This record gives sequence, structure tokens and C-alpha cells, in this order.
Amino acid sequence: MKRIFIDQDKCEGCKNCSIACMQAHRERPGTVYDLDLGDPKNEARHTIIQSETGGYFPLFCRHCPEPECVIACMSGALQKDAGTGQVQYDEKRCGSCFMCVMSCPFGNIKPDWAHAKIVKCDFCKNDKEGPNCVKSCPQKAIHVEEAAV
Repeated sequence: MKRIFIDQDKCEGCKNCSIACMQAHRERPGTVYDLDLGDPKNEARHTIIQSETGGYFPLFCRHCPEPECVIACMSGALQKDAGTGQVQYDEKRCGSCFMCVMSCPFGNIKPDWAHAKIVKCDFCKNDKEGPNCVKSCPQKAIHVEEAAV
């Protein structure tokens, strides 16, 4: 199973990963230059945390071996893909109860109040070249590796 990993020592908090994520998941096509960063519909699917020591740490969906979000999801909108090991979200099945948001031990699933759904990393599943956050990181702090399930 492939997962996103972070080298915290390399991350400078530039937020290129956030902008690349927002661009990849925006509703209307366009260039990054016309991306409205203040529009809640363009929210990044991860969080960047600043540590007490001043360093930065991008936090992505961990696609946990036994994901609490999937266990808590009453509608079946969140499922762990047996082939890839990734937690996938089916917006059409979502009941907007936000139990997954409350159950994620990493606080990584976010409610999207503008659409009454959730926002979580989908590993840029529609991009054959892999996650846009990885491609956009100038410090190469974000990378994809094969991980044990």
C-alpha cells in the first residue's frame, strides 16, 4: 500500500502542498493564478501544523490499518479499499453526520460546511502521476512510499 510520508526536518511551511491540493480539487477548471484561496469550497485536504519549536508538519490522512473513521461511518460513505489500503470517500453516500470527523484520532478529516460533506485526502486518485502535494513540494519533504498494512 502506498502512503504519503513527511520529512518534518525538510518542511519549511511554504504551503505549496496546500495550494497544489486546492488547485487539484477545485470545482471549476482554471490556473493556480485565479484560485480563490479564501473560498471555503477550495479547502486543502490536509492540515499544516506549526510546532512549539517553530517547525512545520503537514498532516495527511494516515489511511490507518483499522480506521476509526470507517468504523464510525454509519452510511458507508467511508470504506477502506482492500487493494490499495486507502480510505476512500463516497460523497453520494455521506449522511453529513460528521462522526468520522469526531472519531479521527489525528483530527485530519474536516467538515466542509459549505457543502455539508467532509474533506479528506483522496491521494489525488484522478491523477495518474500521484498526489499533487508531493509533486509541488520544493524541499521534497513530502514523498510517497510503500508501507506495511
